[in-house]
Amino acid sequence: MTRMAAAVRDIRLRNAQPSDAGAIAALVNQAFSVERFFVAGDRTDEGEVLRLMERGGFLCAEVEEELVGCLYLEVRGPRGYFGMLSVSPSRQKAGIGRLLVERTEAFFRDAGCEAVDIKIVHLRSELPPYYRALGYSEIGTEPFVDDSLTQAAHFVLMSKPL
Repeated sequence: MTRMAAAVRDIRLRNAQPSDAGAIAALVNQAFSVERFFVAGDRTDEGEVLRLMERGGFLCAEVEEELVGCLYLEVRGPRGYFGMLSVSPSRQKAGIGRLLVERTEAFFRDAGCEAVDIKIVHLRSELPPYYRALGYSEIGTEPFVDDSLTQAAHFVLMSKPL
């Protein structure tokens, strides 16, 4: 059995609870530390995670009760949206992110959504090929306005029909 197959087999997925907000924020900040070259400070905090839980939810991936991955998901009428896909740096390239995305797409399909939308920062050149391999296509751009930016950036909007 391959390392990836073994890792995915051991993963338990579950919906986050408000008590998970601190651990989710810590994991997101750890995973998004690669963005420090254009963003000053942390990506999120416990308060923002709790606010997001009021509109949508987080899907958590655990191995032996350790949070190793998560993403935010929200049904927006006939479309689904996900963001903050985060995998512990020590667990990346083991299929956890793909598993989270596939389970999220299934959730949106079951909720009657026609498509899934995401947005990524154009400065993260490794992300478009990753999402293209999962079936997402670029559909436009959107300004990235944030006081924490240390250089100009914009979002690339991507979508996948379900």
